Order: sequence, then structure tokens, then C-alpha cells
Amino acid sequence: MKLRPLLLLLGCALLAAADTPAVNRPNIILILSDDQDWNGLSVRMHPDIPESRSDYFETPNLEKFAAQGMRFSNGYAPAPVCSPTRISLQTGMTPARLGWTKAAPAETGHRLIEGDNRKDIRDEEVTFAELLRKSGYATAHFGKWHLSGSGPEKHGYDVSDGDTGNRDADAHKDPNPVDIFGMTDRAKAFMEKNVKASKPFYVQMSYHALHVPENANRSSLAKFTAKAPGQLHRDPARAAIAYDLDTGVGKLLAAVAALGLEKNTYVIYMADNGGGGGGGGKGGKGASQGLRGGKGGLWEGGIRVPFIVRGPGVAPGSWCHQPVVGYDFFPTFCRWAGVKEKLPAKLDGGDLSPLLAGKNQPVVRRDSALLFHFPHYQGDTPVSSLREGDLKFVLYYEDNTRLLFDLAKDPSERNNLVESRKEDAARLEAKLRARLQEAGAKLPVASSSYKPGEEPATRKGGGKGGKGGKKGA
Repeated sequence: MKLRPLLLLLGCALLAAADTPAVNRPNIILILSDDQDWNGLSVRMHPDIPESRSDYFETPNLEKFAAQGMRFSNGYAPAPVCSPTRISLQTGMTPARLGWTKAAPAETGHRLIEGDNRKDIRDEEVTFAELLRKSGYATAHFGKWHLSGSGPEKHGYDVSDGDTGNRDADAHKDPNPVDIFGMTDRAKAFMEKNVKASKPFYVQMSYHALHVPENANRSSLAKFTAKAPGQLHRDPARAAIAYDLDTGVGKLLAAVAALGLEKNTYVIYMADNGGGGGGGGKGGKGASQGLRGGKGGLWEGGIRVPFIVRGPGVAPGSWCHQPVVGYDFFPTFCRWAGVKEKLPAKLDGGDLSPLLAGKNQPVVRRDSALLFHFPHYQGDTPVSSLREGDLKFVLYYEDNTRLLFDLAKDPSERNNLVESRKEDAARLEAKLRARLQEAGAKLPVASSSYKPGEEPATRKGGGKGGKGGKKGA
């Protein structure tokens, strides 16, 4: 054969190989719990902080899972409430950019009118599930969707439980509390089907737990009712539903092992937001002790969550202390799946692959700082924050209170450094405002009908900081 035809044939072969999906592309499983504290597992989320694990809850399967992978001590949910986190995960953008920052209805009668907010995922918003499916992946979403928009199957998923929300699992009680085990069984069947078809898959397990803790299995509730309460946690029902969730996760991981998929499957565990409620004024005495505050506020207890990854190339028993956030999953999943399509231009997330390979370096994003925006009343008053490295700047809109914390030294946010580090505070405030403007974030505005002294009695949480105050101790 002459050289030129041989080179042409070789070139064609290489092009064909480039267009052929990789045979060993990894499977991906994202396990998302609901309303779970950073220290809500019986395994530490920080090697040097004893309070980063529960002294009452028991999660033995997640203990084993954590030992097999990497724990992120600074892992964040994109928002302190559920649906903004969920839309952020799907699209890889911050809730501020998406204009979706709250799940509950707006509260009225306050000094400020809450920032505008929406409730439906849009048809034109690209999800990573759509890109993975185009790249040859089978995709499934089980459990709580809570994004409307006609449900998961309109937004990249082959199989789902439909357009579900908070209440869809309420009817499920012992022996299938909040559908934990039903979801796990459906995921197992989906995995089995695609293993037989030799097709890589993505599965999102959006468990309803820890919602409706009173639905926990009776045996689990009896177990924790009989157990002495801890200093950090002491609610038997909440401990029981966490235990049932751990059992469901254990069954899911056992199915992965039985199918021989452990070496080629990434499994991620995180929560959609912190647990409990109440603002910083709770002083850390609420649901998320060890961190201040809880759900519905931007203290660490509302946004820092359990964050664990196991999979190919991830060293067992490893730790990462770099700040990471749920909207980093979009580019990470696309990298793992070999997506060749151009990713959305306004993506805020960055690829976590280097960190998972053991490279201790900042995640490369459009901006390295993590932006959090909650222009609402719920666990606190309207607030935004920015984390850059170890520094976290916080801005409250009612009275322009400013806070600055060094989270490496002060994870419980007790020591406000605004006065002692004025240059850092000014720099981060300017950056925060610029990030919000660039994202087109919806801001709260003054209410012309506000009457001092007539704040709504039904207000949730600790408001402006309650007894502890926003100034820090």
C-alpha cells in the first residue's frame, strides 16, 4: 500500500476513534439529603474539629463510605434553602445569577421588601443532565425535584419520579419512611438495566429525608428514644430518620458493589442546605452546633454541609480543605462524562477533578470566591456573603451591618474582624457588590408601608441575630 492512502486511512481511523464514546466512562451517582447539618453524620467533616460530627446521630454506612473517599471540610450548598440549591446544581450557576434564591413564599410587613424570586426551571436553561444524555449517558432522577418546569424528564432525565415537591413523600411511613427504600429500589433497577445495556449512567438520589422525621421506622425511633441525648443533637425523631436514610444509602452502595461498579463509579454525598433554623442570634445552640446559625441564613450552619466523594482516582481516607460548592458539579460531571459540547457561557462552577486527584489547588472558576445571596426573611434578615480563601465577608441589608470572619481560625463566626482588617473588609465588600451586579442579582428594597414595632409575629428564626447579635462575640 502506498504511503498517502495509508495516512488517509490512519487519519480516518483516528477521527472515528475520537467520535466514539469512551468505553469506560464512569457512572455518576449524586446523593442529596435534605436539611442536614454539617455535623449531622457520625463521621467528622473536619479532622481537627470534634464538633464536626454528631454525638447522637448514627450513620454507620456513611462512616464506611467516607473512609473510602475524600471528605471536603469546606463543602457548601449553593443556598441555605432547598430549591435554589437544586436549580444551581442542575445549571452550574449561582442562585443570585438565576434569580432563584428562596423556596418559601415571601414574608411581608418587614422593613424591606424581599428580592424578586421565581419558582420554575425554564426550558432554555441547560442542565448537565441534558449534556450527559447527549453524550450517551442514561439519566435518572429519583425523589424530590422541587423545580417545577414539567418535571425532570423535560430537563434531561430519561427516568424520574415526576414533578415532585416537599409533600410527595409524606404518605410513606414504616417500612418505607419518606420513600427512602422505594427510591433505592428504583435506582437499583435502573442501574441493573443499564449495566446489561453496557451504557454509562447518571443517577440523582434526591432523598426527602430529613423531612418528616415523625415518619421514621418505629424500630429506629425506639432506638434513639432509648439513647441518651448528646450535647450537639438530641432529637430522637430526627436521629431516627437520619439512621433510616443511612440504611437506604447503604443499600444503594451495596447494589453498586454487587453490580461490580465500584471501580468505575463516582458517588457524591451532600445536603441541600444546613439543618434546623434560626439566625446567628441562636449562637450556635440550634440544630447545627459547632457552626453558627441554620437553614434560611448565611451563617456557616445554613450553607456548609456534609460533602463526600468516592470514585476512580480518589484516595481513600483523604481530605480536602479547599472551599467547594454544589454548582461545581456541572463542569465536573461534564469532564468525567467526556462532554464535547461547549458548556454554557455563564457557568459559575469549576471542575473539581484536580482536587479529587489529590492536587491541593484552588478550583478554577470564572471567579474563585464563593457568592451566597439570600435577600429574604427566613432564618435571618436579607443578607449576602462572599467567601474568598479563608475570609468571609457578610453584608446585611436592613442596617448595612458588615461582618468579616477568618473561617480557618474561627469557623463558628464569633470574632468580627471588620474593624481590625478594614482593608480586607472594604475590598471584599466592593467585590461582593460587583459580583451581585454582574450576576443581575435581585436585591431587597425599602418598604413604604413598614411600621416600626409591628414586625410579623410569625417570623422564623433569630432575625437580626437575636440575643447573640450580628456583631459577633
